[in-house]
Amino acid sequence: MDIILVPGFWLDASSWDGVTPALEAAGHRPHPLTLPGKESSEVSRAGISLQDHIDAVVRVLDGLPAKAILVGHSGGGAIIHGVVDARPEKVERAIYVDSGPLGEGGVINDELPAEGDDVPLPPWESFDDADLVDLTDGLRQAFRARAVPEPRGVACGRQHLRDERRYHVPATVIACEFPSAMLREWIAAGSPFVAELAKVREVEFVDLPTGHWPQFTKPDQLAHAILAAVDRTATGTAGTA
Repeated sequence: MDIILVPGFWLDASSWDGVTPALEAAGHRPHPLTLPGKESSEVSRAGISLQDHIDAVVRVLDGLPAKAILVGHSGGGAIIHGVVDARPEKVERAIYVDSGPLGEGGVINDELPAEGDDVPLPPWESFDDADLVDLTDGLRQAFRARAVPEPRGVACGRQHLRDERRYHVPATVIACEFPSAMLREWIAAGSPFVAELAKVREVEFVDLPTGHWPQFTKPDQLAHAILAAVDRTATGTAGTA
């Protein structure tokens, strides 16, 4: 199975290095992506939009011979949902890693401090304690050393969706910072935060308790969770949890 891995803010394809070996060992073909403007800190991010990132993933998907699994971490969840909307017939399952689908007109995060066209990785003090669980000093140093500014147009750009077939594509939410029980409570209460997720017909929840970056803090467990979702998809045993 082809598995497209879309990183969250400030990260490139290498952020999946702790996850991809297990996927390959299981016989799958992982495709970790570096999205436009994320190639290095030196490249220009002027004019790069959320739609540009969605389109970049669509191009990879279109180049594959069959349906694929999409995995999106954090802000990458909004991106893969845009891809599901653009190519619902090409996506076997969407896996949201501490993230979820972003609905029509939504933005990923327009409150992050920007410097021109760039949104740099903020100081750690700007994050909630729940974000930073298990992110040791060493992991924080490595993260900051590899971080690339996010294009402002991606953080602030509005999601535009057109095809309601996106709701028929099965989804898995790997819940890290917020437990799945809390997500289900929000859905039951009609919270706007999960309104788009609530419309997806088949959603399963998998708990992976850690902070917001499980690919760094618990890479083996994240790989296992992704593989389990892929296996359930292949056997047709995945269902609503």
